[in-house]
Amino acid sequence: MTAVMGAAGVVVQVAAIATGAPVLVGVMRQVRARLEGRRGPGIAQPWREMRKLFGKESIRPEGTTLVFALAPAVLAGSALVASTLIPVATTGSPLDSVGDLFAVIGLLLLGSVALALAGLDTGTAFGGMGASRAMTIGALVEPSALLAVFAVSIPAHSSNLGAIVTAVASHPARSATPAAALACAAMAIVVIAESGRLPVDNPATHLEVTMVHEAMTLEYAGPQLGLLEWAASIRLTLLLALLANLFLPFGIATAHAGLAGLGLGLVAIAAKVVVLASLLAGAEVFLAKLRLFRVPELLAGSFLIGLLAVVVSSFLTATTK
Repeated sequence: MTAVMGAAGVVVQVAAIATGAPVLVGVMRQVRARLEGRRGPGIAQPWREMRKLFGKESIRPEGTTLVFALAPAVLAGSALVASTLIPVATTGSPLDSVGDLFAVIGLLLLGSVALALAGLDTGTAFGGMGASRAMTIGALVEPSALLAVFAVSIPAHSSNLGAIVTAVASHPARSATPAAALACAAMAIVVIAESGRLPVDNPATHLEVTMVHEAMTLEYAGPQLGLLEWAASIRLTLLLALLANLFLPFGIATAHAGLAGLGLGLVAIAAKVVVLASLLAGAEVFLAKLRLFRVPELLAGSFLIGLLAVVVSSFLTATTK
């Protein structure tokens, strides 16, 4: 019975992420619009835009290969698979045994590499520039993410994300340690960089001197562009959910929770993710994009904070034995 509930919880979790991720992007746009004194298009606008894109004809640039055609599916597929491994609404996933931090980071990196290869496959200056910038940022972001999660995994004695979240939920005081604060700061920078938000990237611009993610998607149109936008919103939602549950896992459903517990988990994670997304969108109003050559300095700082979090966590764990 527990296995059936776990499988049902994962299905509900993936469905909630797939349908709610574009709405989360709409919430962030609405928050920015209100703070800037505009009315805004409404939180359902991303879904309306994707519906329009999925209804258009698919266009493939001349000279591109299968890499370009498959990249959107790989990006979306890797994000959906990652959503089955990350404890978003429940820790009772049947795939929990393989849901460690290395698997999740690897899946997110797979999607990033696929999109970078697609940018190179077009043979355009913008595509190559965006791919180069994205891989430079990714090479600095992924180690920082590993260190941040590893720091909170030390007290749990496991790299499994479900075990980490369960351990923090069982001992809430672990969220108030210096190691947790440092890891949270490093992970917050990782979320901003990995999702292409200010000050690392500006998702609302098409200026060639600032583009990173948008430069790799310029040649896409129709359903493929809609799939890319959908995948990007899923990745943003997953990263915010991971940040929330690693440090504030209150309300998440356990392996033995019933339908009521699963419903409470969905409500709790929705509230936490909306709050984090609103804070991120509000901060973007007052931030300017960093120069490209200053971005590595920010990400190097994130790496050092994550490394310090690992050292402090190891020290605290050793002294409490």
